[in-house]
Amino acid sequence: MPTVAFHTLGCKVNFYDTEGIWQRFKAAGYQQVPFEEVADVYVINTCTVTNTGDRKSRQMIRRAVRTNSEATVVVTGCYAQVAADEVAAIEGVDLVVGNDRKSQIVDLVDSIRREQNPFPAVRKSVGNILKTRAFDELDVPYFEERTRANLKIQDGCNNFCTFCLIPWARGLIRSRQPEKVLAQARKLAKAGYREIILTGIHTGGYGADLNGYRLAHLLEDLETIDELYRVRISSIEASEIDDHLIEVLDRSRKVCRHLHIPLQAGHNQVLKRMNRHYTVEEYADKLRRLRQALPGVAITSDVIVGFPGETDAFFAEGEAFIREQQFAQLHVFPYSPRRGTPAAKFPDQVADEVKEERSQRLLQLSRESTLRYAQSQRSRLLEVIPEEPCGDGGKPGAGPNGEAGFWLVGRTDNYLKVAFPVPAGTRAEDLTGEVCRVRLVRCSDDVQCAEFVEQVTSSEDGWPQPKTGWTAAMEA
Repeated sequence: MPTVAFHTLGCKVNFYDTEGIWQRFKAAGYQQVPFEEVADVYVINTCTVTNTGDRKSRQMIRRAVRTNSEATVVVTGCYAQVAADEVAAIEGVDLVVGNDRKSQIVDLVDSIRREQNPFPAVRKSVGNILKTRAFDELDVPYFEERTRANLKIQDGCNNFCTFCLIPWARGLIRSRQPEKVLAQARKLAKAGYREIILTGIHTGGYGADLNGYRLAHLLEDLETIDELYRVRISSIEASEIDDHLIEVLDRSRKVCRHLHIPLQAGHNQVLKRMNRHYTVEEYADKLRRLRQALPGVAITSDVIVGFPGETDAFFAEGEAFIREQQFAQLHVFPYSPRRGTPAAKFPDQVADEVKEERSQRLLQLSRESTLRYAQSQRSRLLEVIPEEPCGDGGKPGAGPNGEAGFWLVGRTDNYLKVAFPVPAGTRAEDLTGEVCRVRLVRCSDDVQCAEFVEQVTSSEDGWPQPKTGWTAAMEA
């Protein structure tokens, strides 16, 4: 049986794609082995969001070649898409595949492995992705060692932010057909996954190419799947939140009470230079309307600090705006010039030490915001899906502060990271990946401590029994 090994860099979409590629290899009779071991085929799914992503991608390619110089080495992903010739020039690479052709990798590999010529030329299957209009279908009915399932619903982005290469690496928005999304959602729900995360390069842009069928319509259709318990939207732009979507969220029994809405900057002049499609006033109005319709909703966000032209005054105004919005958590990124983007050539680049100081200020604000939001949920009954053992000081299963007992940790529907001790007489494996009701007893700016109340073992709509998926694999 031939063997294949994978290494994935970058975002959740890349990890989803790798799972989809593996399903194709598995159907073709391959066995998966760890990337560090000798394999017949290595697949490196690369990232190019930053220059560091390029460098790490090259390192992993060379590591695969060193591990087995006779193997077929395949490079795909965003770095392969935007720098195919550069990747092909790396010694030992056999195949470079663009982001819109990942479903063809197994056939291309088999073709190479059948060749008699011991020194075949590097093959490149990379085209102009901006001309691609079809979604590259990769079905993933099951995830190895995952308790929550990602479901890719679209690819590409139409925004062309000045700091980002993604449209050139992923192309324009291409939405997965609704019937395909719904079919895979049913498979995942019947496999025992209690939470499905809708993901994509620009998730909120789903349906921009589907003649009026948008994300709100998809959420309405997902609501009708009886076995599906929880749906999370990975990210959505403020400009895509309209009355219909708010109405759907308000009615939903399954969509998580958490929305990740990237801000990127809290000042209009910086947003304009970024080519973001909203003002801070419009952004704040969307959050106000969401909170009015969905009391207690957790809103998380991304912020870039030190973008070219961000003065001390601009940053201070942005910091004040961010504080006013009362996010549940922030993801803070110091601006990193990306070769090939307009922003890399902008004047008024910000010094690294200034970026670091601003990053630390916003990270502290994020910690304060997480603690504040967690305290608002204290003593309330929350539902968490445990993902793994908690751990402290190298002791797997210990509580967040080294407490005795065996603790599990996971995310609530409103995205709090919660740990709780497994009750006496219960196996941790029986709770992992399942819906557990807990009550917060101690809050922090990181992991929240809770007490176990009960496990939700079925629903009125009927969950698949006995358990399948990841939990069953653990028990086996």
